[in-house]
Parts: sequence; C-alpha cells; structure tokens
Amino acid sequence: MKSTPPSDTVPFGKAYREASLPVRAALVLSSWFGVGRLPKAPGTFGSLAALPVVLLMSGLGPVVGAVFLVVFVGVAVRAAGITEQVLGQRDPGVIVVDEVAGMLVALYLLPATWGFLAGGFFLFRLFDIVKPFPIRRLERLPGGVGVVLDDVLAGVFANLALRIGVSVWGGG
Repeated sequence: MKSTPPSDTVPFGKAYREASLPVRAALVLSSWFGVGRLPKAPGTFGSLAALPVVLLMSGLGPVVGAVFLVVFVGVAVRAAGITEQVLGQRDPGVIVVDEVAGMLVALYLLPATWGFLAGGFFLFRLFDIVKPFPIRRLERLPGGVGVVLDDVLAGVFANLALRIGVSVWGGG
C-alpha cells in the first residue's frame, strides 16, 4: 500500500533536479522512466510498461533469464531504496520498478502469448492489490527490500496460478 506523504517530503521533480547522476539514475529507474509519475494508476501502468522487458526476457532461456531476473530485482531494490530516501517517503507511488520486477516473475518461463501476457498481468495485479498472506508481511520490510519483494512474491503467486490454471483447464 502506498503511503500518504509526510510534510517533510521532497517532490520528485525537485529531487531529480538537485540530485547527483547516480541518484538521478535511481529516480528514473524506480519510476520506470517516468511511468510512475502518471497521475492515475501508476502501478497498473508500470505493470503494462513491463511487457517489453517480459518479451525480451522470454527469449533469454532459463539460465540467462534467471540471472537477468536476479540482477534486475537487486537493482530494483537499490533504486527503490534510494528513491525512498531522497523523496523522504515510505513506498511512494512514483516507484513502479517493483511492478516491473513482479511482472517479470509472473511471466518467467511461460510462453509469451497474448493469453499468458493478459493472464499474468491480471493475476499479478490481483495479488499485488489484495496482498494475501504472506505478501503483505514482505511489504513491511525496510527500504527497497520491502518495496520490491512483496511484488516479487505477488509475481510468484501469479506465475503459479497461471501454471495451475493451464494444467487444470489447458490452453495458453
């Protein structure tokens, strides 16, 4: 759940203008190149904006894809943590790199078909919003770890739900 900004927060634009190059890179990455700055439903748009990376990752194969995924999650955690510190907010809505990481997990090693992409998007958003146990617990972890890992686990739930759905009903 995104928190209400306290009074000592820094607006994204001001933080970006005053930041060093590495901090600017973290702000750009954590907002997924500005998608998180959209006024309505930034998490949903961040999840949609993940689809080109999902398609890229689908062609990497299992081992290289896993390495890519682990590195991406690590970078996302770092960028989200820096953004939290710079903006003075806990899990601000502008951070959507966590949704990107969650979508990558939701669709990892699944065919990049319209059915899987749509199902992965829908199920990931459902688990990310509802946050069944233990997803909500991960959200409480400090810094970028808490921001990103709850979405990663929502992605795991979505991936498993897709696999179970295909095994029970077939399709894809």
